[in-house]
Amino acid sequence: MKRAESQKACLKKEILDYVLHTYGTSPDYPWKTPDFVLRHNDNRKWYGVMLEVRKESMGLHGTGYIEVLNVKCDPDMAGFLVSGKGILPGYHMNKKNWISILLDGTVEKEQILALLDQSYLLTASKKTKEKLHCERKRAWLIPANPGYFDLEAAFAESSTIDWHQRGNIHTGDLVYIYMAAPVSAVLYQCEVTGTGGFEDPGGNQDKSRTMELKLKHRFMPDEMNRERMKLYGVGPVRSARSIPPELEKELEMLAETGKNRTAMENKRKEERRWQ
Repeated sequence: MKRAESQKACLKKEILDYVLHTYGTSPDYPWKTPDFVLRHNDNRKWYGVMLEVRKESMGLHGTGYIEVLNVKCDPDMAGFLVSGKGILPGYHMNKKNWISILLDGTVEKEQILALLDQSYLLTASKKTKEKLHCERKRAWLIPANPGYFDLEAAFAESSTIDWHQRGNIHTGDLVYIYMAAPVSAVLYQCEVTGTGGFEDPGGNQDKSRTMELKLKHRFMPDEMNRERMKLYGVGPVRSARSIPPELEKELEMLAETGKNRTAMENKRKEERRWQ
């Protein structure tokens, strides 16, 4: 029991140390309780709320209290996160946009901090978002309809295409393109090399917000299909969305492995050519 309490206290301290050193945030105590909120220094918006809640209030078994951390989350991602262990709909918050993370050791610290980072970005002011973007490039998942536009033919013609810009995607970000049914898989890794008045490949979208995508890698359809994506808490991709850290790492590893494999194959072809 004492060991468990010590681990929870350690996790709480690690979270507070992280937000202090990363964002310059100190806990704010608006109530006459140990509960506190984490606020942005400029717009004063909450991006985290740490509460001690009765277990029965959270729909959990047992009696007594449990510590939770409320964070804001992408609505599409929230629905899948709450289906896993240790994450519930936001307590006393908008359950579409907020989740409650149990601080009992069920959820790993790395995932907690990643979700806290996402909450900070979602609630940040425009000025803060621009500053963060200069310091930290992001990875995105965007959908494409194979019945609407033939991406493979476009990339065969040129390694750079123009695409409709959505969300907060900026130059330097990585974009992973998910092809809808019947493919239902991530097929392309691209880098955003520019944004602005480019021609939309479909011809029917708003051309005032477009981006230039440079192909970096092609994935095989079975490398990251819809079933594998579910393992990372990602469901149907209906619009541009940020990528969970674990999935981003896996895609980066697959891309790097694929590039190395291609380089080896090209080297063998070149060697056979001169034999």
